[in-house]
Amino acid sequence: MMPLWVVIGAPVMIALLIAAAGAGPVKYTRWLALIGPVVGAYVGAATLFEAVPVGEGASDAAAVAAESVSWLNVTSGSIDIGLLADPLAAMMLVVVGVVASMVIIFSFGYMADDPSQPRYFSLISAFTAAMNGLVLSTSLVGLFVAWELVGACSYLLIGFWFTKPSAARAAVKAFLVTRVGDVGLLLALALLWRETSTLVIADVLAAVPTLAPTTITTVALLLFVGAAGKSAQFPLHVWLPDAMEGPTPVSALIHAATMVAAGVFLVARTWPLFEASESAQLVVLVIGTVTALGAATIAVPQTDIKRVLAYSTISQLGFMFAALGAGAWVAAFFHLVTHAAFKSLLFLASGSVIHGSGTQDLREMGGLGRIMPITGATWLVGVAALAGLPPLAGFFSKDAVLDAVWVHAPVAGVALFVASGLTAFYSFRATRLAFSGSFRGAGHPHESPVSMTGPLVVLAALAFTLGGASWWFADLYGGHGGLALPIAVASTLVAGAGAVIGWIVYRPGPEVDTRLAHALGRLWRSAGSAYGVDALVMRGAAATERGATTVSDRFDRRIIDGAANGVASIAQRVGREFNELQSGEGQHYAALVGAGAVLLTSLALWLGR
Repeated sequence: MMPLWVVIGAPVMIALLIAAAGAGPVKYTRWLALIGPVVGAYVGAATLFEAVPVGEGASDAAAVAAESVSWLNVTSGSIDIGLLADPLAAMMLVVVGVVASMVIIFSFGYMADDPSQPRYFSLISAFTAAMNGLVLSTSLVGLFVAWELVGACSYLLIGFWFTKPSAARAAVKAFLVTRVGDVGLLLALALLWRETSTLVIADVLAAVPTLAPTTITTVALLLFVGAAGKSAQFPLHVWLPDAMEGPTPVSALIHAATMVAAGVFLVARTWPLFEASESAQLVVLVIGTVTALGAATIAVPQTDIKRVLAYSTISQLGFMFAALGAGAWVAAFFHLVTHAAFKSLLFLASGSVIHGSGTQDLREMGGLGRIMPITGATWLVGVAALAGLPPLAGFFSKDAVLDAVWVHAPVAGVALFVASGLTAFYSFRATRLAFSGSFRGAGHPHESPVSMTGPLVVLAALAFTLGGASWWFADLYGGHGGLALPIAVASTLVAGAGAVIGWIVYRPGPEVDTRLAHALGRLWRSAGSAYGVDALVMRGAAATERGATTVSDRFDRRIIDGAANGVASIAQRVGREFNELQSGEGQHYAALVGAGAVLLTSLALWLGR
C-alpha cells in the first residue's frame, strides 16, 4: 500500500505542474490531472479490499493509517494532524476518484476550445487533493483546513469565467454563504477543545460519554450548521442554484458528488455525537425533510436544465440528512454513494446536451433523443435512478432512507414519499421536454464526441448496478441490506406514478408550463422563484452586512482613529509646552540644569536608603 500522503501530495504537485506549463502543452499536461483521482480511487479500493475480506464484517476491518504529527503544542495539550484510511474514508476516496476521473475525461471535449484550460485542470487537481485531505484527516483541525481549501477551490471554479458578471457574483455568494456554516464548525471545534483538550476525532468520540448532555447537543448542532452550509440545507441552500454558473463538469464534480456530500460525511464521521443527542437528531430530521420536500417543489417549474438538477441535488441531500436524523447513517451514506453516480451522470449528460444543442433552456430543446442517442440513453438511466425506479441504484438507496424515516417519524416519511413522487415527475418532465418531440431551438444539434459520451456510459453502468451492492454495503458498515417490501412497493408505485404523469402531461411541450402557471397561479410563481427564500436570505445578509459595516465604521472612527488621534494630540500639546523651555537665555538653562542635578541627587539618596 502506498503512503497516504501521496493521495494528497500527488494532485497538489500535478496542479502546480499544469499551471506552470501553461497553455502550450495543455493537450498533454491535462492528462496528468487524472493521476490524482486515479491514485485516490486505487488507495480507497485497496483499503476496502484489505479491510473486509469476503465473509467478514466491519468489526474485522483494519484501517491503514499514516503517522500523525504534532502540529501545535499548547499548555493544555497538543494539536495533532494525520491521515487515516478506514472503510468510511476509503469509500469516499473511491467516490471522489471515480467521479473526478470521469469529469476530467469529459472536460477534454467540453473545455477543448477554452483558452484557460491550464487553470481549469490545475484547479480540478487542487480540489481533488483538498477533498482527499478532508476525508482522510484524523483530526478535526486537519479536516477544517481541508474543508476551507475545498471551499476556496469551489469559489475559483464557480467563478472560472470571472469576466461574466453572473459567474463572479455566484462565486462570491457561494463563498460567503458557506462561510456562515463554517463559523458553526469552527465554534464546534473551539468548544470540543475546551471540553476535551483534543481535536483528534477518535479521542473526541471516545470522550462523548464524559460530556454533559447540553455540551453534546450544542456541539452536534454547531457541526450540523457547518454541514448544512456545505451540503446546501435550508436556509443555507441558496448558493447552490447560482453555482451552476461554473462549467458544467464542475457542477458534476463539486455540486453533485463530492463537495456537497462533505456535510453528510462530517455527520457520519462524528456520528457518536449525534447519536448521543436526540434533540440534535430531531433538528437534522426536520431540516432535512423540509429541504427535501421544498427543493423538490421548486425543481418542478424550472426551465433551465442545470437548475432543475441543482434543486434536485438539494432535495436528495435533504433525503440523506433526514436519514441521519432518523438515526440511519448507513442508509444516508449509501444514498450518498449512489447519488454520486447518477447525479454526476445527469450533470455531465446535461453538459453534453448543452454542448450539442447550444442551449440549456428546456423550452429550446426537444427531439434530442434521436439526435443524441448515447446522451439520451444515459440520461434516461440517470433519471430512472434519481426517480428511484427498480432495479436501478437509486431504488435501493432511496428505499433504505424511506424505510428508516418512516419507522422513526411517519410524518416525515409521508413528506419524503411526496418528495419522491415530485422527483419522478420533474425528472421525466425534463426528459420529455429535452429528448422527445421535435427540436425547438436554433442551430444544428449533434451528438458529443467520445471523450464526453464515454464517461456517460461508465457512470450509467454504475447507476444501473450499484444497487446490487446494498447487502455488501450493509455488511461493511452495519445495518441490513434487504428491502422492506411494503416500503419498496409503495415507493415504486409513487415513483412510477410521478414518472408517468410527468411524461404524459408534458406531451404537448413547453406550453404545458403556461397552462399550469395559469391554473396554479401564485403557487406556481412562488415555486418558480424558490418561494422568495433566496431574496429573503440575501436581504437579511445584506442588512446584517450593512449593520456590521456601520458598527465597524463607527468603532474604527471613534475608537481606533480616536485613540491614534488622541495620542497625536497629546504629543502636540506636550511638544508645545516644552517648546517654551527653548528660550535661548543662558541663565535660564543654567537654572534648569541646577534644578535637575538637585532632583537627581535627592532621588539617588532616597533610593539608596
